[in-house]
Amino acid sequence: MATLDHWLSAYAESHQHPTNKKLHNYCVPAIFFVLVALLWKISPLLFFVCAAAATWFYYRLSPQIGVAGAAAILACALLQAALNFGFVTLCVVFIAAWVGQFYGHKVEGKKPSFFDDLKFLLIGPLWVAEPWLRKRGLMGG
Repeated sequence: MATLDHWLSAYAESHQHPTNKKLHNYCVPAIFFVLVALLWKISPLLFFVCAAAATWFYYRLSPQIGVAGAAAILACALLQAALNFGFVTLCVVFIAAWVGQFYGHKVEGKKPSFFDDLKFLLIGPLWVAEPWLRKRGLMGG
């Protein structure tokens, strides 16, 4: 399995343009939240299976990232439980965030990383959170 630094460097290659970066800083967390919320709404069992798989992927990159990933998933689930966004609202946010991401890649002139490897869908949230995670000592460097 590739290292965390490898994944982040590879992801960064197609995320250099300031507009694309800014759009991803908003759209990636929105998509992450909506996916957690939708999975819970559709099936708590499916939510737990997907959350466990994502946490395991993150944990294999680093135990600290595994804990941070699990905490982020839990925070999104709790936020959804508190706000109880409806299915239609979640779908509208999901679509709008993906439109924003694809527009960013149009500006960038490069295809999204996940076209090459679906694991990049799990790397995007780490890339957005990287400065915050590094500041708190959860990532090297």
